[in-house]
Amino acid sequence: MKKKIVVLASGLGTNFVALREYIRKKKLNAEIVALITDNPTSNSLLIALSFGIEPIALSFEKTARTELNLALDEKLSIFTPDLIVTAGYMKILPEFIVNKYENRIINIHPSLLPAFQGINAIKRAWEYGVKVTGCTTHFVDNSLDGGKIILQTAIKIKPEMSETDLTGKIHKEEHKLLPKSVQYFIEDRIIIEDRKILIRELKND
Repeated sequence: MKKKIVVLASGLGTNFVALREYIRKKKLNAEIVALITDNPTSNSLLIALSFGIEPIALSFEKTARTELNLALDEKLSIFTPDLIVTAGYMKILPEFIVNKYENRIINIHPSLLPAFQGINAIKRAWEYGVKVTGCTTHFVDNSLDGGKIILQTAIKIKPEMSETDLTGKIHKEEHKLLPKSVQYFIEDRIIIEDRKILIRELKND
């Protein structure tokens, strides 16, 4: 039976596209059953429609965060996902959802965690003057980008690079790292030992 994935997104949906194409080309035993966004103008909704994936927009004012989270929980319960992927979802998931789907929510973050947690990670790394940054996939827990790390890709910041160059390079690597992390989950290759994660190797790797 195919494992069911629900993607949460807020913006352009480029990681959503990368993940869907990776699943299709690699023919993983999984399918994205829904795209849920908190942004009714998100481009990801149009992308989902073009892919034949159910698009769902949950739109509430900031003062109604409880209603948003309850509606999200209701939708997730309907789809019963094996995995939730937060791909540029700009809301912090509530504790009751995180606990319900413990070690079944994967997030992509544009820094080498635990450095530069939270928003504007690329800009803050650039302004700080670090020589190496990158992107990280991790399981979501009840901390801010502090969950168990699955995979990381490091990127050297060269003197001739601009912040725009760096942003583009990180996003390109995200489009590889997130699908690979999902693949390891789908293939039951992720081994969790306390905070450490090991990836079980296959003979043809």
